Amino acid sequence: MTENSSKSGRILIVDDNEDLLKAAKIFLKRHFAIVDLEKNPEAIPTLIQNDDYDVILLDMNFTKDVSSGKEGYYWLEKILDIDPSAVVVLITAYGDVQMAVKAIKAGATDFVLKPWENEKLLATLFSAMRLRETKLEVQDLRSKQKQINLQINDRYDNIIGQSPAIRKMFETIDRVAATDANVIILGENGTGKELVARAIHNNSSRKDQVFINVDLGSVSETLFESELFGHKKGAFTDAKEDRAGRFEIANGGTLFLDEIGNLSMPLQAKLLTVLQNRRVSRVGSNKEVEIDIRLLCATNMPLYDMVKENKFRQDLLYRINTIEIELPPLRDRFEDVPLLANHFLHFYNKKYNKQVSKISEAALTRMQKHNWPGNIRELQHSLERAIIMSNSQVLQPEDFNFNSSQSQTPMDAENVMLDQFKLEEVEKILIRKVLKKYNGNITQAASELGLTRSSLYRRLEKYGL
Repeated sequence: MTENSSKSGRILIVDDNEDLLKAAKIFLKRHFAIVDLEKNPEAIPTLIQNDDYDVILLDMNFTKDVSSGKEGYYWLEKILDIDPSAVVVLITAYGDVQMAVKAIKAGATDFVLKPWENEKLLATLFSAMRLRETKLEVQDLRSKQKQINLQINDRYDNIIGQSPAIRKMFETIDRVAATDANVIILGENGTGKELVARAIHNNSSRKDQVFINVDLGSVSETLFESELFGHKKGAFTDAKEDRAGRFEIANGGTLFLDEIGNLSMPLQAKLLTVLQNRRVSRVGSNKEVEIDIRLLCATNMPLYDMVKENKFRQDLLYRINTIEIELPPLRDRFEDVPLLANHFLHFYNKKYNKQVSKISEAALTRMQKHNWPGNIRELQHSLERAIIMSNSQVLQPEDFNFNSSQSQTPMDAENVMLDQFKLEEVEKILIRKVLKKYNGNITQAASELGLTRSSLYRRLEKYGL
């Protein structure tokens, strides 16, 4: 920045040496918009509560204690208590460098030696200002993310469903949420993997921290490191300012890496290194930043098959899959279709100011027979379209664009035609399907089939099931 360029930045200098204060102001006011001076450190709390300073230049020693630096440590701690994002540069004598290094570990950003060289002082302050901008950017992003999380949680207060498969998933979430274990969420597109990730976060000890979602399927190879690890100004052509990556932004909270199966092998190696070391370096910087995150991942791809085909690193898979949660497709939880449909009915009624009161029994029956290849997302879009286009208060089957080839009966789910099998074969298929539906629970399966437990056991023995 030159003397003729537009000035910005607010600097506060706290030192009991009047000559130093005057000299600093004469030089720095040519480069910064505001340069405030203060002799008495007792005034610091009032000053930083009333004004938003980009950088605070703080002397290590005052008249009460001219050599130990204790006052400097004390006021550094006070400043950071009031404003954790404050950027403090210490003023210290040459012989006090060791104290200054200790203070940096306590939260100071940098230090300058007395007497200083003007150009070095200016470079230090400009660097500190950029750090302040980055801290405020991260703070702003976290604030916005919390608001987004609140909005999403209001819209999806709970994952909707009462089927055995969903109840089993709830039990798993309850067990893993309170831990910091890495979780991989598997399932087809549209099954609600992000909702499950948010449910884990919202029931964890990190629930008051940020939830950062990264769609790896939409991150290009060239921008991967910049997006996830951040970059320094000038690191590449479009790097016009310092930028924190998603790992830094998620620090203290949860990082959700969606579509992790889309990563190329070289990018998998870079991700693995960060997960092992728990440190990131921004592109263009050698400085490492420690990270503390809860990692959740998701994919619709067969990772274990990809490992066998050398398309996914086995060591990365082991790193991310401490716990696996597999989401059932909607066709395997058809009991939940009415609950989901009525949820979206109320949501889109409100959104579009419509007065559709219900979904007819015929429509619900037809919906339960549909295969839903797009899962919950397809169901949601179908309800949205039906509510927008309908002129009646009750939705009928004709209000939905059902493709007959995508409808199913219990036998279609097994890819068989009834007229090709004897009664015994059909009975075996039915028993298998109902047992799968109730996760092997004999009592529930027998009730569904209209049999006693002993009758079902006899059939299981008869068919070798």
